[in-house]
Amino acid sequence: MLLKSWRFLKHKFERLGPGFITGAADDDPSGIATYSITGAQFGYKLTWLSIFLLPMMYVIQEMCGRIGMVSGMGLAGAIRKYYSKRLLYTAVILLVIANTINIGADLGIMAASLQMLFGLPVFFWLVLITCLIVGLEVFVSYDKYSRYLKWMALSVLVYGLTAIIVKQPVLTIIRFMFIPHIEFDLAYIMTIVACLGTSISPYLFFWQTSEQVEEQIKEGKISDFEESPPVIEHEIKHMQKDTLIGMGFSNLIFLFIVLTTAATLHQNGIFDIETPQEAALALQPLAGNFAYLLFTIGIIGIGFESVPILAGAVAYAVADTFGFKEGLAKKFTEAKAFYLTIGLATFIGVLMNFIGINAIKALYYAAIVNCIVAVPLIAIIVKLASDERIVGKHKSSPWGRNIAWLTFSFMGLASLAMIYNLIRSG
Repeated sequence: MLLKSWRFLKHKFERLGPGFITGAADDDPSGIATYSITGAQFGYKLTWLSIFLLPMMYVIQEMCGRIGMVSGMGLAGAIRKYYSKRLLYTAVILLVIANTINIGADLGIMAASLQMLFGLPVFFWLVLITCLIVGLEVFVSYDKYSRYLKWMALSVLVYGLTAIIVKQPVLTIIRFMFIPHIEFDLAYIMTIVACLGTSISPYLFFWQTSEQVEEQIKEGKISDFEESPPVIEHEIKHMQKDTLIGMGFSNLIFLFIVLTTAATLHQNGIFDIETPQEAALALQPLAGNFAYLLFTIGIIGIGFESVPILAGAVAYAVADTFGFKEGLAKKFTEAKAFYLTIGLATFIGVLMNFIGINAIKALYYAAIVNCIVAVPLIAIIVKLASDERIVGKHKSSPWGRNIAWLTFSFMGLASLAMIYNLIRSG
């Protein structure tokens, strides 16, 4: 009976694709850092975001998946073909900057976590994991690589265990989850903006759109990007289910991390943390060695999934913008510019760790930049997913467009409120 259940679950899990991988990658070390700051600084007050953001995340990523599935183009490719190139260049430049900062900080945090567990210098681990990640992305076939990413996504489930291990005030959690708590001071608004930028992030838009095209190539429906594949309704429904599971998984991990840090750090007067390692070390005396170990392993595990996705999103955007051959299904000799972009973005990220940039602050502010960059991109995505030239008869539903415009408005207003408060505070 257990064997039969395991086979059933394994079969269902293996059917999951770009939507699930994208959702899990949303909880990268940048997300872990932002959510740790959120729990430490504000306790349970922002747990309502884990529910509030779910429909927003789902709708935007579903539109991206729809664009890729039906058009056979990546997001930047579709923008280049039908919209202003000036807007495209601006969005891609900002994406490259934010992603490169994320890559560097993520690699630094992973290396520091490995040092905590096994010793040896940080730079040894930094070089080792960088070579391993780039090597896997360049030399492993897409079919095998996508399976690897999917299984690595499960590493963040350790945060569910840490949230269960520590003692939680259940009634307080329920109250803050279902009754939004709003404050108008700068720190609170900046944290909301950072959570928005981490959860609804531009690199996820570019990644999932292109990965849906990669899936069509893998299944033999098209031979390359910018070919329109035949699409039937049940395939779109499967993509929607895959995306919903991915976004639900992402928000569940968001909730677990906030619960863990709120119950331990915030409750014990630890409000400011400089790195996720500090959060892990602070957990040790408060929640025990096992919680500390799980928290640290989670950072390393999800880093091995998210760093390739960050670099891959940059490569897809740059390749689409300049018309380079692209795709993880291609060999290095077939898409040299694409793979060199992956290597260059990762290498520049590594260099960040040699110039003394504070990783957690870099990630936090990169999340804020992501929120601001996402606002115009969301408007473009809504238009692309409703344009018959791109998606044919498979246009987004009216309710989906309404939620997407609500997301656009909420993120835009949050960004403006933050900027206003920053100017007001000097």
